[in-house]
Amino acid sequence: MEKINRNPGGKPSVPPVASGPAGELDMTPIWLAVIVVFVTIMLLWVWKRKRSARTDVLLTGLCDSGKTLLFSQLVLGEEKESFTSIKENLGVLQTTSGELRLVDIPGHERLRGKFFDQYKNLAKAVIFVVDSVTVQKEIRDVADFLYTILADKAIANLPVVILCNKQDETLAKGDGVIKSLLEKEINLVRQTRTSQLESVDPQSTDAVYLGRPDKDFEFGQLSQKVQLVACSAKEPQIDDVVAFLDSL
Repeated sequence: MEKINRNPGGKPSVPPVASGPAGELDMTPIWLAVIVVFVTIMLLWVWKRKRSARTDVLLTGLCDSGKTLLFSQLVLGEEKESFTSIKENLGVLQTTSGELRLVDIPGHERLRGKFFDQYKNLAKAVIFVVDSVTVQKEIRDVADFLYTILADKAIANLPVVILCNKQDETLAKGDGVIKSLLEKEINLVRQTRTSQLESVDPQSTDAVYLGRPDKDFEFGQLSQKVQLVACSAKEPQIDDVVAFLDSL
C-alpha cells in the first residue's frame, strides 16, 4: 500500500506550486497577435474608406457647353482660353463645407462615356452643363447623354444640377423652357431605349427605367434631387453654382 507522508500536524504534504518567472504564462505572443489583428483591421478600414470616399464633382455635358470655362472660373477664379478637351481637367476647390475635387469631363461623344465611367464611383455630385443658346437644336444629344447619367446606378442617390449656361446671350433659353424641353425629349429617349432593350432581351431586368411607367417623364419622379440653375460662366454669374458646391 502506498504510504502517505504526513507532516507533524498530521496533514498530507502538498507539493509546492512553482512561482516566479518560470511558472508564469508568457502573454507576449498573445498580445502581439492581438495588436497585429487590430492594426490589420484598421489599415483595411482606412483603405476601404479612402476608396469609397466620394469627393468629386463631375462637370459633364456636350462639347462647347462651357464646362471648361466654368471649371476655370471655379478653380482659378478667372477666365482662361479653352479648347475642346480630349482629356479630363482636375482641380481642387475649397468650399465652406470642405475640399472638393472638380472633374471636367470631355464632352466629345467618343470620350465622355469613358471618362464618366472612370470617375462616377468617386462622384459626390454631378453638374450637367447645357448650352442655353443651342439646346433646342441639340436637344436629342443633350437628352440622350443626360438620360445615360441619370440612369446610371452609381449616380442614383447623388444630387444633380442641370446648369443652363450662357444666360448672358440674347438667344439663350430660360431654365424653365429648358426643363420642359428636356423632360419631353427624355420621355422619347426612355421609350426608344425600352423598346430597343425589349427587342434584344425581353427578360432583361438590368436596365434602369427613369420615372414612372404610367406617367410622362418629369424630373420630380427621380430618386436623386435634380435642379435646374441658370448661369453664365463668361460674365461670370455663378453664385448659385458656388452655393450648391458649398452645400455638399
